[in-house]
Amino acid sequence: MDCWRASWRGAARRCSPVRENSPLPSGRGAEAPVRGDRGKPLRWCHAGAAAATGILPAARRDGRCTRRAARPAGGSMQRTSNIAPGVGRLAIHLVVALLAAGPAAAQYGAPANGEWPTYGGDLGSTKYSPLDQIDRDNFGDLEIAWRWRSADAVLSLTMPDGSEWRADSRLIFAELNRRDPERWRDGQPPTITNFKATPLMVGNRLFINMPTSAAAAIDARTGETLWVYNPKSYEEGTTTMSARWNQRGVAYWSNGPDRTDERIFFGTGNGYLVCVDAKTGRPCADFGDGGRLDLMEGIPRAARGERDWLNALLYSVQSPPIVFGDTVVTPMSISSYNIRREMPPGWMRGFDVRSGRTRWTFHTIPQGDEFGNETWGGDSWRETGKVGVWTMMSIDPELGYIYLPLNTAAPDYYGGHRLGDNLFAESLVALDLETGERVWHFQVVHHGLWDNDLPAAPNLIDITVDGRRIEAVAQITKQGFTFVFDRATGEPVWPIEERPVPTDTDIEGEVVWPTQPFPTRPAPFDYQGVAIDDLVDFTPEIRQMAIEAVAPYRIGPLYTPHSLRGTVVRPGFSAGSWGGAAVDPETGMLYVPSGNRYTVKHFRTPA
Repeated sequence: MDCWRASWRGAARRCSPVRENSPLPSGRGAEAPVRGDRGKPLRWCHAGAAAATGILPAARRDGRCTRRAARPAGGSMQRTSNIAPGVGRLAIHLVVALLAAGPAAAQYGAPANGEWPTYGGDLGSTKYSPLDQIDRDNFGDLEIAWRWRSADAVLSLTMPDGSEWRADSRLIFAELNRRDPERWRDGQPPTITNFKATPLMVGNRLFINMPTSAAAAIDARTGETLWVYNPKSYEEGTTTMSARWNQRGVAYWSNGPDRTDERIFFGTGNGYLVCVDAKTGRPCADFGDGGRLDLMEGIPRAARGERDWLNALLYSVQSPPIVFGDTVVTPMSISSYNIRREMPPGWMRGFDVRSGRTRWTFHTIPQGDEFGNETWGGDSWRETGKVGVWTMMSIDPELGYIYLPLNTAAPDYYGGHRLGDNLFAESLVALDLETGERVWHFQVVHHGLWDNDLPAAPNLIDITVDGRRIEAVAQITKQGFTFVFDRATGEPVWPIEERPVPTDTDIEGEVVWPTQPFPTRPAPFDYQGVAIDDLVDFTPEIRQMAIEAVAPYRIGPLYTPHSLRGTVVRPGFSAGSWGGAAVDPETGMLYVPSGNRYTVKHFRTPA
């Protein structure tokens, strides 16, 4: 066992974010603290990763540290800029948004015993833990307790005679490539060093999945691997939208406090929902077809094995399902690199946790005479795809509502064949979890052209506004906005204004929507739009170089349309991303990690 003692104690006391050059051990995986007696060095359970995500104390409004830290899952709070050198100013990437005047105590089902039973810590995605044993005074005394090596270093392959060959993953991938050189995206075998999953912790066990879609259980006290289940999704091809393969986590369910029936649910890179026994890792024989559901069954225009133009699978699952009561709901990832106009829709479905039976289906692109169908020009609803959830979701167990952060319609950057505002694309939708019926919705982008899908689970937070207590839901966006609603009714907590945006475009057939929603509070947590005044001005010469660098492109405010010469967009790929925000219910604070970058979007006419 390698021991490691953190040498950056002072940084923790200053409430600094984790930085890329922090002296942390290298490797892959996730990390979690374990208990130690007071007065003795605490230990640090190391599962391989180089990032100590979310363990630093959070900054309070008075500038002091608090012992209970809300933490964004899935990514460290780093200052990482992707702004082109010599063009733009660096942005601050960790922004704290004050949503309330008073604290909230609701935990939405988060246990007080230190367990972490869902991806966001609780069903409301607060990512908050009440544990206070590790604080700024003893953080520097943490030591490695154990190290876990990812179980996908050794994989298996079904041989022609039906036997299973177990070997180093590189040998497995080489054999698959020999059998079919066209199997992988860009002709490249899987890259499985992209460990992004957040482990769950239930009953002194960690549950996690790996980039290959294999899942594992780990003894949280010793680091011993309890079981591994490998659905071998890599035999079919490259995971959708993932040159570096990734999975973000699993979901846990039990039948009650005695836990006589415990199940782990997770999706695979080739589009299955898998259910295994949490105690043994064996597939649940009573769920679906021997422990799995083919998520493409019943979805129009979804075909198993179909590829996008990068030769990756068109349909997969990379984010964890969410479970409450007897219903499990899973996200999906449908490729943005589509090669045809007709694409599978991202319909959302609730499945029975025991049998896998479909309990309900919500048509995210409304069909026939359903509400919202009129927002799709002509018959575009019949062929347009995507509009699903690829990221995480949240549930209010008291209301029985599930909150869906939906993504954009296909294709991401052109809407000439899907005119209209396109409900429920880029909308936050609340459904009755029992029936799948829509309760309320709010569309944050009309007729999306910028890939501004909702990237993260909405956060449930109880706030006080003008003396009135509000049970709210806060949704961060790629544009740097935070939309806040009464989570029972969908009424905005603060006014949201429809403001005019630029509509002129030289893209043939495109009709840009004339207005977009702008929340009046809270203020954006990142820069928006591009102007000459944003460019670097260290010297007049450097300013002139920056002006010349952007001169070939179109620049303008947020929602400036794309153009044939290229439009510079900011935030670029995203401000808010899939790691999402975190809530401190004691202070009513929302913590938002953000990445600011410039991106140039080009449209070209094929030769």
